[in-house]
Amino acid sequence: MILRAELESYLNQLLTPELIKDFCPNGLQIQGKEQINKIITGVTATEALIDQAIVAKADAIIVHHGYFWKNESYVIRGMKYRRIKKLLDHDINLFAYHLPLDIHPELGNNAQLAKLLEIEVTGPLELGNQQSVAIQGQLKTAIAAEDFVKRVDCKLARTSLHIAPPSNKAIKTIAWCTGGGQSYIELAAEQGIDCFVSGEVSEQTTHIAREMDIHFIAAGHHATERYGVQALAQHLNEQLAPNAEFIDIDNPV
Repeated sequence: MILRAELESYLNQLLTPELIKDFCPNGLQIQGKEQINKIITGVTATEALIDQAIVAKADAIIVHHGYFWKNESYVIRGMKYRRIKKLLDHDINLFAYHLPLDIHPELGNNAQLAKLLEIEVTGPLELGNQQSVAIQGQLKTAIAAEDFVKRVDCKLARTSLHIAPPSNKAIKTIAWCTGGGQSYIELAAEQGIDCFVSGEVSEQTTHIAREMDIHFIAAGHHATERYGVQALAQHLNEQLAPNAEFIDIDNPV
């Protein structure tokens, strides 16, 4: 058992949300019971995840995508009301860490995706910015683009979108940003990187990839961001008393 205040302090020290400007509040978003014995982690604080947490008798939920995003409505009604009501009715704490869980050098989504895809991290994509939400690295040896795409699809258990440049060059250097990071492709191309990986794709991404000679892989927003909260659950089990469990609410996007 751990107290809510102790868990909040530990998470804030671990993920240092005060160091990065974000689009939502990071940390404790919905207050619940003081004593925490069971923690559920997940990608997004959907009603489905909350329902699973209730079944598991969780005292706290920790997610990457929480609530109260900048520019969203302040009104608590409909979907937002149902989600928050269930948390309050069952006295469940909701913690959310967005960009801090993307950029953490060990537990972050970017770091965990690199580990999964066997990419050696060499530094931030935004040179000189250690808080960059996009990073870069390299494979041990250059491989055919088709082989790297197969690796991505196999590891993430999904079919990704691959946009190949006319050269269809081999891939050795890679930059990536999990989730909705497709806008960083141009910066990666300007640095001569062979491939850029993200979760989502935009209309202009195709043209940039083809005209700036860089491979682009869209592997899914949810799929690329499952691994930070999984690693966090494992970390909490190793470092703190509560039982932490990751639950995956699948999302094809």
